[in-house]
Amino acid sequence: MRKIDEDTITQAVIARHAAASDARLREVMTSLVQHLHAFAREVKLSEAEWFAGIRFLTEAGHITDDKRQEFILLSDTLGLSTLVTALNHKKPAGCTEATVFGPFHVEGAPHYALGADVANGAKGEPCFVNAQVRGLDGTPVAGAEVQVWQADADGYYDVQRAGDDTHRARGVLHTDAAGRLHFRSILAEPYPIPHDGPVGRMLDHLGRHPWRPAHLHFMITAPGYERLITHVFREGGRYLDADAVFGVRASLIADWVRHEPGTAPDGSHSAVPFYTLDFDFVLNPETTR
Repeated sequence: MRKIDEDTITQAVIARHAAASDARLREVMTSLVQHLHAFAREVKLSEAEWFAGIRFLTEAGHITDDKRQEFILLSDTLGLSTLVTALNHKKPAGCTEATVFGPFHVEGAPHYALGADVANGAKGEPCFVNAQVRGLDGTPVAGAEVQVWQADADGYYDVQRAGDDTHRARGVLHTDAAGRLHFRSILAEPYPIPHDGPVGRMLDHLGRHPWRPAHLHFMITAPGYERLITHVFREGGRYLDADAVFGVRASLIADWVRHEPGTAPDGSHSAVPFYTLDFDFVLNPETTR
């Protein structure tokens, strides 16, 4: 096609996709082109604005590495991550809700025995977590793999601390025969997502803050059940109604109960105040699709 203009370009691009061997790829790319072109027409996108967008994406690529995922931050802050999660994780009533994955999960976290201190020196007030994993029918899920990770009291995940490759406030545990899980960590605190890059500048220009409410990440996998990626949020904390990444669900908010110094749940003596969190997870049975 030689006569390309603003009225013919969209169909010309779509026509080039006709030979795609993957039907789903063709469907997705066709819709993407249609919406992208419609967006440009709707806002009357200028060349300067187009170039600013290209520069933004380039900067996001440059700042992304194995410890920081700027594109996930972008997806999170635009609500796309939550939308995709909601579309793909519709669950029966009674199942624990899923929420965003976030950019700070890493492979190769250390494995711990039940009752261990996964904080591993991370800064924060002591917190003892007790949970049970069960199926929708109430059956305890024994041997489920539970990955946990969280920020420290300064608002940083271990992977954000330059020059220190030690995993802290992060670990992998397995439920016992009764589906139970317990470990020691630190109190969850609100923290800002990384905002020293292009996503942070975008939020600033939009008059938005970068803060997330206090939470603890969980990823639970077990044979016969759908994988669950979720958070547990701290009741009473700031930003529950203004999460920068739109991840809060009412069913995922729980009490972190404060206790005065004394005997901790693991039988040790705590010379400082400590917290306890009790939360049960209900997995959705895996179905054949």
